[in-house]
Amino acid sequence: MKWAIVVCAMVALSECFIQVPLEKGKTAREILEEKGLWEEYRLKYPYNPLSKFDQRFAVGNQPMTNDADLSYYGVISIGTPPQSFQVIFDTGSSNLWVPSVYCQSAACNNHDKYNPTMSSTYRFNGKPLTIQYGTGSMTGFLAYDTVTVGGIAVKNQIFGLSQTEAAFMQHMVADGILGLAYPRLSASDATPVFDNMMTEGLVNQDLFSVYLSPNSQQGSVVTFGGIDHNHYTGPITWIPLSNELYWQITVDSVTINGQVVACNGGCQAIVDTGTSLVVGPQSSIGNINSMLGANSQYGNSVNCNSLGQMPDVIFHIHGQEFALPASAYVFQSQYSGCRTGFSGGGDSLWILGDVFIRHYFSIFNRGQNMVGLAKSK
Repeated sequence: MKWAIVVCAMVALSECFIQVPLEKGKTAREILEEKGLWEEYRLKYPYNPLSKFDQRFAVGNQPMTNDADLSYYGVISIGTPPQSFQVIFDTGSSNLWVPSVYCQSAACNNHDKYNPTMSSTYRFNGKPLTIQYGTGSMTGFLAYDTVTVGGIAVKNQIFGLSQTEAAFMQHMVADGILGLAYPRLSASDATPVFDNMMTEGLVNQDLFSVYLSPNSQQGSVVTFGGIDHNHYTGPITWIPLSNELYWQITVDSVTINGQVVACNGGCQAIVDTGTSLVVGPQSSIGNINSMLGANSQYGNSVNCNSLGQMPDVIFHIHGQEFALPASAYVFQSQYSGCRTGFSGGGDSLWILGDVFIRHYFSIFNRGQNMVGLAKSK
């Protein structure tokens, strides 16, 4: 297990911030492809990325989906003495939950389980927690304990203990999820971890940032309370949020070779570390994939030998251009060849997931309700 790194600038100790290393592990898709089970799994549990952002569940129930391409996980601990868990740091949700010893689902049996009887700081809450998934749900109850994230100990943090979990979680490396969106999104009115960090003065600045290493298994980090300038180059573009629920911003347009192919007149997009792809309306994504020469009948596959000739996909945001080259938006697999990282779903909302965040260092500023984007190193 990899633990936190405390980083301090030379100028003053007050410039310290906390980094949680993220491991880029195998995705559920890769695990299932190795076992020859991917096609069966894909048909049984269809991917519905926009279900996570269904406004009907914005308060109370938090939808999620079986994203088989998520690959970044970090370690947190819960309890005294600490019990360790690998979690997805998810800017598209607000709850913290982990498997518990009370869960008998297949998805819990191959993951670490929290045992409240082993912690001297555990406190029972008992309020039920239900988190809806695209193909099932997580159910459980709420409790309090000390949650340590990157060396920051958040006492009496409310979190979920799962009693049942959706079947697709069985094939994911992560044990649970740590949500980093706004509190009014949180199921059962549970206060998010980062909100407690801010309230208790545990971070120097009311922001966190995410660096996803594009190629290496190591090097990815979530930084709490500051910005590590070693992870980006050039200026930071600060973009005001259009909705303080998710990390939602306005995209002015999407172009390829100077031609507008999507978001003509503007559209709404959520910067989401908990979604692996760039997701948009079917027609818009169809336009993009068509311009890239992708075959939609075969999972948006492209010729691996043509990557050098494929154009940039440019997102125009807040007066700046954010270009994704083919090296950023094409996935390569030894089992299924090459495919684009653009997926269709929904009517209007876009999700700028890990395909985008790998190329652009992302800062999530709660103090000023803005997202900062800069070119990743």
